[in-house]
Amino acid sequence: MIRPGLTLALWIAIALLVVLNDLVGDTWIATSLSVRAVEWYKVLVPLPYVVLMAVIHARRTAGPHWLEAALLAALLWPLSTVLVDFLYARLTYDADTAAFLDRFAVWWGAPYPLLVLTLFAAPLLAGIAAARR
Repeated sequence: MIRPGLTLALWIAIALLVVLNDLVGDTWIATSLSVRAVEWYKVLVPLPYVVLMAVIHARRTAGPHWLEAALLAALLWPLSTVLVDFLYARLTYDADTAAFLDRFAVWWGAPYPLLVLTLFAAPLLAGIAAARR
């Protein structure tokens, strides 16, 4: 069953965690670690939470339309979370677009694409796992 309200509520929980984690990483953690370590912190901490939200989503949307529900989450969660993260950086630190896009620079080891990929893949994989049971 497709439940857009559930997808929205879980996304709000994910977005809130990502923004609060970025705030902690940029203020408290950044004083004692390097920039690269802080970037890894800001990506690795939300990953288990994203997987948990994907499992909750898959269990609550199990049924004949699980694929549509999983696709809805897989397409909306990464795009909207990146947008919220950009707005956080823009409003808090007045960062320009180029500074935010540097977070996607995999050639210097930026881990941010890992978070975006997890936000995309987790609902689909959790939906597949729930459908098999």
